[in-house]
Order: sequence, then C-alpha cells, then structure tokens
Amino acid sequence: PRAGLSARPGAADPGPPADPGDAQRRELLAFSWSRLPFVTPEAPGTGGRIRTRPEDFVVTELPLYLPEGTGSHLYLHVEKRGLTTRDLVIALVAAGVEEASVGVAGLKDKHALTTQWLSLPKRHEAAAAALERLPGVRVLERSYHRNKLGLGHLKGNAFAVTVRGVSAGAEEAAAAALAALARRGAPNWFGPQRFGRFGTNAYDGWRVLRGENVPGGHRLRRFFVSALQSALFNEVLKDRIELGLYETVVAGDWARKHDTGGTFLVEDPAAEAPRAARLEVSATVPLYGRKVKPSPARAGEIEAAALARLGLGWSDFTSRRGDRRLTRIVVTDTAVERAGDDLVLRFALPKGSYATSVLREVMKVDVDEPATPGEAEAG
Repeated sequence: PRAGLSARPGAADPGPPADPGDAQRRELLAFSWSRLPFVTPEAPGTGGRIRTRPEDFVVTELPLYLPEGTGSHLYLHVEKRGLTTRDLVIALVAAGVEEASVGVAGLKDKHALTTQWLSLPKRHEAAAAALERLPGVRVLERSYHRNKLGLGHLKGNAFAVTVRGVSAGAEEAAAAALAALARRGAPNWFGPQRFGRFGTNAYDGWRVLRGENVPGGHRLRRFFVSALQSALFNEVLKDRIELGLYETVVAGDWARKHDTGGTFLVEDPAAEAPRAARLEVSATVPLYGRKVKPSPARAGEIEAAALARLGLGWSDFTSRRGDRRLTRIVVTDTAVERAGDDLVLRFALPKGSYATSVLREVMKVDVDEPATPGEAEAG
C-alpha cells in the first residue's frame, strides 16, 4: 500500500466523542460555502454568474497518452454539449457494446461544452455511429490503440469559463486571484456536487453509520458515507486554513509530492516547510477507513478536534477502505481575457479536481449547482 495509507500507527482513537446533539450535527454536516474560508482574501471578487449556457463552461480533457494509431481498440475524441459522460456510454451500450468494454478516462459535466476520449473494442466500430446521432455530440477524431482507455488515464482538464455580469475592476481582481492560486495552490474542497441537492448527504451518511434506515439502495448509502468522509475532510482543511497552516506542513502530516505522488511522514516540519511554500509538497487529510488511521502528533490533534466537533471517531469508518486527499490543488496555465462586458478565465487542474474551488476564490461568491446524488466530480 501507498505510504500513509497502511497500518503504521497514528494517533490513538480518542474514543467516543461527546455528542454535539442532533440539531447541531445537522447544521455542521449540511454543506455551506459560508463556513469555508477563502485562501485569497486579499484579492477582491469579480462577482458575476457562470453556466448561463453550456458554452460558458468549456472543459478540455488533457490525456495521459494519445492513441498510437493501431490496435484492438477504437478511440473516439468526442465533443458533447448538455450530456453526461454516462449518456455517451448508455448510447454505446444500446448499440450493442458491452458496458464493461467501454473505456473513459474521466467523467465530464453535463452543464458544459466538453471534449474527452472514449474507447471501445474495434469489433464494435459500427456502434460509434450511435454517438454521432446524439444531439449535442460531435466525433472530432478517430484512432486506434492497443488497450482499453482506463479510468484515471488523464493528466487533468483545461477550463475556459465565461463569467458574466462582473463588477468593476474584475479583470485585475481575477488576475490577482489566479496569480495567488498559482503560487499557493487552490484549496481542494469537496464542493456542493458531493453533498446533494439539499446539502444533506453527509448527515444521511452519519445516519447510515448509526444503522438507521436511510432510503436508497446499497450504492446510494455508500455514497452518503462518502459524503460524510468529504464533510470531515472539509472540516479539517477549514481548521488548517484558520490556524494559518494552509501553505505549510506540521509534525505528523502525511505530505505528498505534487510531481510524483510520493507520500511521506513529516517528522521535521521546519525542514519540509520550504518545499511546501514552493508548492512542491502539500499535506494530505485522511478520508478515514480500514487502511487509514489518524495522523500522529500535531496533525492528529487537528483531526481529533474536527472529529469531536462532528460527534465522530475515526473507527466509525472501518466499513470503508479509506484514502488520503491533498489539501491543495496545483493551478497552471492561468489567463484572464476580457470578452465585452464579461470575463473568460482560463486554467488547468490535475485530474479529480473541482474547478469550483478556483472559481469561488476568483469570484468570491457561492458557485455551482449541486449535482444529483451519486454524480462524481469531474475527472
């Protein structure tokens, strides 16, 4: 297992925490941007609106590799508008392709104009016509490769987001915020997409862990528990920002290198702080599970305080495998363009990151609509 995810001992479980009461728990577990601090408070917000039409939110997948031109799998470079990636997969399945044979690198938003690669076995090549018949879909390129496209086989995504109705001085404000994020990283929040239409998925996850009868099948109940893990992550990250620890590491952190993904235990924070300040490494926060125990030392103290506030213990999550998530996102290729009375923000993010985290820092307003339960973050 990856360093930091296995059974190296962390801080001891503090035992059953004091119960904050159901009303307070509901409030703490309900997603609200208002509880989450900004990391660029010095940069004024642009205000404005996003997603007034799909073309205002353009997402371009950055592939990990390109098809070689020969092989047993057909690769399709597809542009879609107003559809989810799942809609494309369903169309191929309806055309006779086994669902397990369809390859995608990431899941792309419905309310956007997006491009991405898909793959299917060469023997089902005729099924590609099913995509071309879908309204809002264009097949931009066809090629071949030796293997199926795997989930996560992408570097990240490039975004071009039009912000309409911006305030005076918005171009300078946006440039300042994006420059700051490029230096110090964007906070890796789980955004409203993770918490459902009413922001209550995390509370339902707490109820699942307590054995209560929560409507929905097994998959949905697992998603509710994932939302609870996400809420706890946000709580710990919020505390670190408010403690002035966003751009550094503390004793007991499992820090991760942004370039290689290597994870290591921080034993000498002073020695590692310069690398954190240069955005070469960042702390990770646990998504607790069987393979992920609390961090030791100062990092564990911060985690324990958030657990207690939510009336949780890390051992509540032993039904999950667990993972660790970076506290910061590397933001690259930033640019701001004036488009009449509007702005176009350009930036690139690594795979699995929410553009919401960047847009909120630039606009200083609540952004994005909650997704339906179970919809994944953009890949």
